[in-house]
Amino acid sequence: MTDTRKPKTFTGWHMAAILVAFFAVVMTVNFTMARFAMSTFGGKVVENSYVASQRYNEWLKRADAQARLGWDKSVTLDTDRHVVLTIRKDGRLLDGIQASATINHPVGRTAPVALRFEPATGGVLRSVEPLVLGRWRLDLIVRRGADEARYREDIQ
Repeated sequence: MTDTRKPKTFTGWHMAAILVAFFAVVMTVNFTMARFAMSTFGGKVVENSYVASQRYNEWLKRADAQARLGWDKSVTLDTDRHVVLTIRKDGRLLDGIQASATINHPVGRTAPVALRFEPATGGVLRSVEPLVLGRWRLDLIVRRGADEARYREDIQ
């Protein structure tokens, strides 16, 4: 006894269903990924790229002057989540340091908040306000007399 089944034919409707299903999957993935991208990135690095390009050489000079200072910075969080700042030169702590900073979310989800520092034991500076849990970008300005250095740190 032989089983002779008639093969099913592949019609235009089958091809249309395959194409519709394929493009539905592609569009679903694309829209989902675009939604994730739009919800996590603010999309702005500088306010005005033309103005930033005009100030580029000035920024390079400032970076070169900062490198000549020879300051070695250390930014950490203590157990209470206060920012602890240590500035050294040639391995020794620098005295007379003043610091100011702003913190914000790395992709601009929160408005920048000013951070104040006060002297702590051992010649370091400690922030007055603790940081809440999360990922933060610290824009730090350190001054000693007429010398100034600017740093950007990511803190978690």
